[in-house]
Amino acid sequence: MKKKVLLIVNHRKNRSPGQRFRFEQYLSYLESNGYQFTFSNIISEKDDRVFYIPGHYFAKAIILIKSFIIRFVNYINANDYDIIFIFREASFLGTSLFERLFAKSTAKLIFDFDDAIWLAETSSANKSLAFLKNPDKTKDIINEVDLVFAGNAYLANYAKNYCDNVKIVPTTIDTNYHIPKSKIAKDKICIGWTGTDTTIKHFEFLLPVLEKIYKQFPSVYFKLISDREVHYPSINLSSIKWSKEDEIEQLEEFDVGIMPLPDDKWSKGKCGFKGLQYMSLQIATIMSPVGVNSEIIQNGINGFLASTETEWIEKLSLLISNTELRNQLGKQARQTIIEKYSVEAWKEKYLQYFNELIQ
Repeated sequence: MKKKVLLIVNHRKNRSPGQRFRFEQYLSYLESNGYQFTFSNIISEKDDRVFYIPGHYFAKAIILIKSFIIRFVNYINANDYDIIFIFREASFLGTSLFERLFAKSTAKLIFDFDDAIWLAETSSANKSLAFLKNPDKTKDIINEVDLVFAGNAYLANYAKNYCDNVKIVPTTIDTNYHIPKSKIAKDKICIGWTGTDTTIKHFEFLLPVLEKIYKQFPSVYFKLISDREVHYPSINLSSIKWSKEDEIEQLEEFDVGIMPLPDDKWSKGKCGFKGLQYMSLQIATIMSPVGVNSEIIQNGINGFLASTETEWIEKLSLLISNTELRNQLGKQARQTIIEKYSVEAWKEKYLQYFNELIQ
């Protein structure tokens, strides 16, 4: 008989990058090894159209009311499951009520997180509703669960204060999906960035550098892939909305992928996802040496690390001018992903953690 797992998530399947690359890409492997999954998401496709844009407070209130109904139904049915898997939080509001209710069931609880969510961080569209959230509830949630999957050591060290069973599970890439194609020779070099609306500020953090690069190398152009289009007149920027249907094709236009980050507590919790995506597609990658990025990148071997403006300009200039170097770093980057940050490298360990929990 298959073991039943209830997935407590915010978004429907294939909608959220966090969900996709933290656990969704393991589901088929776990299903072939005796597990059965039920999705319980709060935000529907229709809700998506209003939840992450400013205003629409009545519609958002309806979504919150609906979310409470969904989670109470989850609680009523909790004993039907062997495992309840919670990604980041059960409720948008500042309460750990549902996690505490789930803990009273016969199901084992897994909590997965990939950001320093115990710190205050709210999307720009919902800044005015930040008072409804309570980041400090993260410790209360972790205190209730049986197993924590933390995206890196920084997150794991926090979780270990409240749970004895903490496993570091990095964000991973499906290398059978992220398959690099041969680069086609072209006249212009593309420097690219991808991310959500909440992290566009990290791209903007590097704008002064990109403006100088553009003046020095007029043939360079910049591409930004996100959930909203943006415009920066000071650089030659192509901005497109992210789409699941052509995400790989759009990323492959990059000759150089960038992941700038400020050196702060929130950024230390990041799991390097942007960089991992670039590297999996053999794109030469430059990352800020913040948090796990310094573990992912071996400077000058599988990519570059850059912290100061001078270092960013130096590394970008090198990659713009040297096709062979871009190709060399890209190949090493792909190999790093295959060996250390791929689904294939982690799937057996992931299954093992599930099995150990219910045995």
